[in-house]
Amino acid sequence: MPAEACIITASLYTLKTHHLEIQWVALAAIAGAIIGDNFGYLIGRKVGLPLLRKHGSKIGLTENRLILGQYLFHHHGSAIVFCGRFVSVMRVFVALLAGACRMRWPRFMLFNALGGSCWAGGYAFGTYMLGRKISQVSGPAGIAIGVLAAACMVGTGMFLKKNEKQLTQKALAEAKSGQLAEP
Repeated sequence: MPAEACIITASLYTLKTHHLEIQWVALAAIAGAIIGDNFGYLIGRKVGLPLLRKHGSKIGLTENRLILGQYLFHHHGSAIVFCGRFVSVMRVFVALLAGACRMRWPRFMLFNALGGSCWAGGYAFGTYMLGRKISQVSGPAGIAIGVLAAACMVGTGMFLKKNEKQLTQKALAEAKSGQLAEP
């Protein structure tokens, strides 16, 4: 079951029955989001890169693209981790990729905690505060957010496709100089 559905259901249950307190629902959602992604990061860190090196070419992840991923996480990992929390498809893979691409754990943890808190807390408290109005608000707002997220993903994809060669050259140069290596 999608996490959003669980958070919304628990928040509405809290609102209607008063059997739970919203701050505990929000805290549980935030803790689950942060802890879950830390497990994803650790899995990516331990087995992600070897698996991607072995089987990545089957899905278009060549060695150069893996180096490009490391480069992007090295330079923009904070934004990727934070913003990735708000995009359903990315949310599933960002932590694994951050671990596989050797993003530093303290930086991952900080932006994972910030993103998880905003995302899970926002869903819990937003649902609770909007109450009965959630269906009226979520329809148009959900469509607008979906369109915006899709536009951002398409724009990011187009940017990466257009600049992949140049970014890969920068990534390879940093890899050769040892700047992408773990300290």
